[in-house]
Amino acid sequence: MSRSHHLHHSRHSHVEVNPRSAQNMTTRQKPKKENGISPLKLFGQMSAAIAIITFLFVRLPGLEVEGSRMFGIFLAAILLWVTEAIPLAATATLVIFLEVLFVSDHAIIPVGEEAPKYTVFFGALANPVIILFLGGFMVADGAAKYKVDRALSAVLLKPFLGKPRLTVMGVMLITALMSMFMSNTATTATMFAVMMPVIMALPVGKARTGIALSIPVAANVGGMGTPVGTPPNAIALGALQTAGISVTFLDWMIAAVPLMLIVLAVSWLFISWRYIPKDAQFDIDMTAKFDMSRNAKIFYVVSLLTILLWMTESLHGVSANIVGFFPVVALMVFKVMSGDDLRALDWPVLWLVAGGIALGSGVGNTGLDKWMLGSIQWGSIPTIMLLLVLALVGWVTSNVISHSASANLLIPMGMGLATTISTPATEIAIVLALGCSLGMCLPISTPPNAIAYSTGTTPTREMAIVGIVVGVLGVVLLSFVAPLTWGALGVI
Repeated sequence: MSRSHHLHHSRHSHVEVNPRSAQNMTTRQKPKKENGISPLKLFGQMSAAIAIITFLFVRLPGLEVEGSRMFGIFLAAILLWVTEAIPLAATATLVIFLEVLFVSDHAIIPVGEEAPKYTVFFGALANPVIILFLGGFMVADGAAKYKVDRALSAVLLKPFLGKPRLTVMGVMLITALMSMFMSNTATTATMFAVMMPVIMALPVGKARTGIALSIPVAANVGGMGTPVGTPPNAIALGALQTAGISVTFLDWMIAAVPLMLIVLAVSWLFISWRYIPKDAQFDIDMTAKFDMSRNAKIFYVVSLLTILLWMTESLHGVSANIVGFFPVVALMVFKVMSGDDLRALDWPVLWLVAGGIALGSGVGNTGLDKWMLGSIQWGSIPTIMLLLVLALVGWVTSNVISHSASANLLIPMGMGLATTISTPATEIAIVLALGCSLGMCLPISTPPNAIAYSTGTTPTREMAIVGIVVGVLGVVLLSFVAPLTWGALGVI
């Protein structure tokens, strides 16, 4: 997940891994202009401005005025997200502002009564999916505050001690489990805090690289499992809700968890075979304890109840989005979390998701999606090949730009295909979201990779090898196997 969390020192380790510094390490070699703006970012800024201004005055054949303007905004968003010319969240807010200013019924120059209402775009900031993610963020930050993540890791690792490859399996399972409900970044940082003493005690070589690589791989794969696991999942749910399609929390898990477990298992087999000798020795500190203070106990109850309600949505009928607001309210009312904790949540990611929802609304409401896709005979492409293309595009794109930006760009366009082919919009959205989450070939692909790279234990070449193996396997399963089960399981 592309969001940052404060990282905590381990009581038993002097190693602290900061994803922000890790990201700086991966980008410090880029050429810079004297004013601090790289040529790529300058290109992105200028090209985005040209795109916006040009399509204010140029009307594309087959599109209304608002559709042409939306094309300029869409093109600008692509340029800004790909080049990261401005922060990703800043691009999201710019998208919403430009849509209100130039595309809505309150545009500076009226574009007709058919223009979308400006409240549609502002409403993205309070979309129910944003509330769902807000609840997930609150639970994740509470787990870090009360050190539940560290204690849970110590408890869950105990059955896996003794044999090195079994220990790596335990590390990956725990990382994936935590990543389903916490940010991938926070999960990776926690696991590295627990495991760094073990990693650094190993001689330089394959074993050290293997156990270090197992953590970001498991964090990235585990995030696929739940709607709150990673922003692409939330972006897909937001786009589906905008289209009037409801996918419950449990439905998403039914669709994603089997795929997640298979990819995780094969990843473990490959990492164990390539990196972990059978005679390696791991010495892991297991002394972390659960906080038994009043506030911690309340946090345990609220978190467990929230997760239970999420997973039983189809039984009680209360939307997962509504349940997502429960931990925010309960933890604040009982003073388990404070206003400072609320301010510390990763709001830029929430704005980024909102920007993606607003972009999807604009593309759909102005007819831009149909215009962009109408010139291609999608119906002549076999469904199974179409899903492969979509999954590959999501995977390749998310290796070079953020997973969130990839999902924001691809999901609105991909869902437009549902009106021209026989593939359901739900299937397309899930394939694209999960395909984006599989991108993990480079240190810049995702914050967990950046954290691993910053430790100095994971050469880029080895990260790329593992990322390609995991990604290609995931794309093949996502395209040819997983969709066959979704209809039978009632997800689609």
